[in-house]
Amino acid sequence: MTQSLEDYLEAIYILIMDKKVARVKDISQKLSVSKPSVINALKELEDRAYLQHERYGYVELTKSGMKQAEIIFRKHTMLKGFLKNILGVSDKNAEADACRIEHYLSEETISRIQDYLSSKKRDQLNG
Repeated sequence: MTQSLEDYLEAIYILIMDKKVARVKDISQKLSVSKPSVINALKELEDRAYLQHERYGYVELTKSGMKQAEIIFRKHTMLKGFLKNILGVSDKNAEADACRIEHYLSEETISRIQDYLSSKKRDQLNG
């Protein structure tokens, strides 16, 4: 899946978690893209069976779309936390950088960062 489609899937997931629904207008505003761009992305995601969307209706994630969106969102959240809390990057830059790098890191690197954060958390709990 392309970086752009991952961004759309994550935005839809966040909108559904925050507002209970996602609409083309909301996705357009969240990603600062045109409504026709959103429509094109939705069509491609629908072709991949990640969502369902009827013209002028709400966007609904399928079971596989929800699973994929959760993976993307968790990766983004973990990277943002790592950048902000471990490296001391500002919230604004941590958000922007996490959004960019989440698409390029290998699963091995993601796994190692997760292991590192888990060990840091254990160390803090054990004092």
